[in-house]
Parts: sequence; structure tokens; C-alpha cells
Amino acid sequence: MSEPASISNGIAQRYATAVFELAKDSKDLKGLESDVDALEAALAVSAELRAVISSPVYTREQQSAAMAGMAKKLALTATMANTLALMAGKRRLFVLPQLAVALRDKIAEEKGEVTAEVVSAKALTKTQADKLAKTLKAQAGKTVKINATVDEALIGGLIVKMGSKMIDTSIASKLSALQNTMKEVG
Repeated sequence: MSEPASISNGIAQRYATAVFELAKDSKDLKGLESDVDALEAALAVSAELRAVISSPVYTREQQSAAMAGMAKKLALTATMANTLALMAGKRRLFVLPQLAVALRDKIAEEKGEVTAEVVSAKALTKTQADKLAKTLKAQAGKTVKINATVDEALIGGLIVKMGSKMIDTSIASKLSALQNTMKEVG
């Protein structure tokens, strides 16, 4: 990991721990989870928001005003609104995407969930996703939330990433392995 990324992750982890503990103490993890959903959605759709949090051109006051307006519009909890105001005052808004990821991880851990990144050649049906989640739950011992994406280049099969484990049953990887074997033979 590069040093700036490591520093950003460290900052995000500290804020995430503080916000998570405050939400847990006030028994408002559901509110925190909805805040994280709203923040991730806003970051995904708003280029202006991404510019405000990452550009040094904006002053602390402009960033603070933008965060206050966003918190009001998204109906964020007081804890999250205050955290965003603090981060704007300290010029730490650039870690907002990492903060959302860290909070999502802490919430999932608290709920006993693990996320599996699943890439398939075609979109999974509800039945397939449920069956896969059940199979992965038996292996992980925790509730599994599936984050599915589609990559037609796989031709068929799945790539499942859960924690540090990866299972690749895609036809594309099998063809690649076969191609490498053929090269070794002759």
C-alpha cells in the first residue's frame, strides 16, 4: 500500500471508530447504516461533492457550509453531521470515501455479516444468489451479503471473493490455465 493511501486509511479508521462507538453507545446503528448508505449514494452521483471534499481550492468555511447543507438534505443523524463538520474544520474530508467503507465494515462485523464480492458472466437470479449465500454462510459461519457484478468476459462461471479467500470457477480462467499448460508442453 502506498504511503498516502495508508495515511488516508489510518485517518478514516480513527474517525470510523469514533463515529461507530458513538452510534453504538446511543444504540443508533440503524441510523448510522442509513447515513453510510446516503453518503455512498451522494458520493457516487455527485461530481460536485467529490470536488468539494478533494479539492484544496475550497476553504474550510465553504467545505463546512457544503457539509452542513448536505447533512440537512440527506437527513443525516446528528452524530454524522457533527463528524462531517469536524472533518471539514480539520480539512479531512478527502477521507470520506474511506470513512464510508470503514464504517460499512464495522457495521457488518457488529451484525455478524461478511460481504462476498461475486462476479458472474450473467446476472444472478434471486434463487441463485440465495443458494450461493446459503453455501457461503455454511463455509464462513456468518451471514453473507452478496455484492454481485457482471463481467461477460468470464464467458461462464463465477469469481467469488470473501475476505482473503477467492474462488475462481470462470471459464475464462480455465481457458487461460489450459493455454498456459499447452505452452509448457510444446
